Parts: sequence; structure tokens; C-alpha cells
Amino acid sequence: MARLVRPAGRLAPGEVVSVEGGALVARFLEREAPGADADRGSPVWTLELHDPELPGRSVEELLDAHGHPPLPPYIRRARGGDPREPEDRERYQTVYARKPGAVAAPTAGLHFTEELFRTLAARGVEHTSLTLHVGLGTFQPVTVEDTDEHRMHAEWFEVGAENVLAVERARARGGKVVAVGTTCVRALESAVDGSGALVARSGSTSLFLRPGHRFRTVDALLTNFHLPRSTLLVLVSAFAGRERVLALYAEAIERGYRFYSYGDAMLILP
Repeated sequence: MARLVRPAGRLAPGEVVSVEGGALVARFLEREAPGADADRGSPVWTLELHDPELPGRSVEELLDAHGHPPLPPYIRRARGGDPREPEDRERYQTVYARKPGAVAAPTAGLHFTEELFRTLAARGVEHTSLTLHVGLGTFQPVTVEDTDEHRMHAEWFEVGAENVLAVERARARGGKVVAVGTTCVRALESAVDGSGALVARSGSTSLFLRPGHRFRTVDALLTNFHLPRSTLLVLVSAFAGRERVLALYAEAIERGYRFYSYGDAMLILP
């Protein structure tokens, strides 16, 4: 498994550290080559985990037993309290999440509940779920002036036949395809074939959606507000237009909107 580690400069291959008060033991095996993580800020290590009390457990079992939800650093808890409340395991997760693999929640989906989906269904709005595992590259800022020079990290995605059929049904009845989150947009655009048609596809994508891209599958976008110089903000600008997005953000700041994971969202229509 690979994880971000701070302060990574003090670690060396073969070093062993205790995690969670000794409940876990982590052995650092290999650090990613400097050239691969130079722009990321925090080096990535491949490490080995085991529980001294329960040997033989898989990494997934260990993380489920001892891990905390990967809350962003700007979410802070009361001083002296648990930095990650038990409720976060439920709250920092979409109601439609099924497959483990992402390093963070796709935050636009946090606005949805089962009750809201039932309300939408009663109004004839169909929904379908696809997979894109949010990766470490999501947190890599754009540090170059020319976005063509930014190296996008790959993320694993899966667009199934049921997703393709749902889009085709929407098109057939004259409906619109509304993507919930930038991860959804990236997965859908990565599953477009040479003719521009959406097809069932899975694999790794390093697609960087930036101004000039012709969107083939999405008519509207529900998304949270994003950090400056992030690839997610670039994607939103590519979809809605840079000047329009700047105006939207200016209004959000003026009106005191709440930003980031548990904050407000915006629906961008054509």
C-alpha cells in the first residue's frame, strides 16, 4: 500500500514505526522516486502494515479496524477532543459508495441522501452510479503557468454497461445528463470512444480536463467549490468558462458561502 507520510524526510527504508498507540506496526519499504513526486509536496511511501495482536489480517481489514476517515486538514474538531468524530465514518461518505479504493470522498455526492434520491425518482429523475477512485493527484496543485505542462496522476475508473444505458435513455427522452462531481465528469469523459460515444470501459485515466476540451457526455454539473490552482477548478472552468466561474466564485465569497467538503455546492447549467 502507498500512503502520504509527514515528516517523510526523517524516514528511511526498513524503518518500523508504531501507529495508533501500538495497535499497528508499519514498516517502510520504498519511497517513490523523487522525479515522480517532486510536484506533489508530500513524498509517497510503500509500506507494510500488521497488527501484532491479530497477524494475518489484510490491509483492508486493518484499515477498517484501526483507520480514521481521511478528513481534509481544514476540518478541525474541538481542542482536546477526538480529531475525528465517530459520525465522520458515515458523514464523510456518499450514500451510494460501494467499492473501496478512493483516498477521499467525492464531495459533491455528500449532498445526497436516500430520501433525496426517492424524491427525484418520484419526479422521473433517474440516477446511476459509476466508479472513480479519487487519488493522491487530486491534492496536487497546479504549479505551472501553462496547464499543458501539468502532469496529471492516474486514477482508476469504471463505467459500466448500466451507466451507458442510463445515459442513452436520458438522451432518448430528451433529458439531460447531470454529473454529480468532477470525478463523475472525468470518468464519463474517459469512457468516450473515438466517435464521441459513451462506452463501457474501465482502467486508469490521466485525463486532464481543461479549457478547450469538448465535453461529450455531460449537460450539467453539480459540484462543490474548489481550491485555487487545483485541477478540479480547472475542470469546472473548462465546463462553464473561466470568466463565468470567476463571477460565480466572486458572488459566493461576497455572500459568505461555505466552501470545501461540507460546504455549499453549485449547479452549473448550459
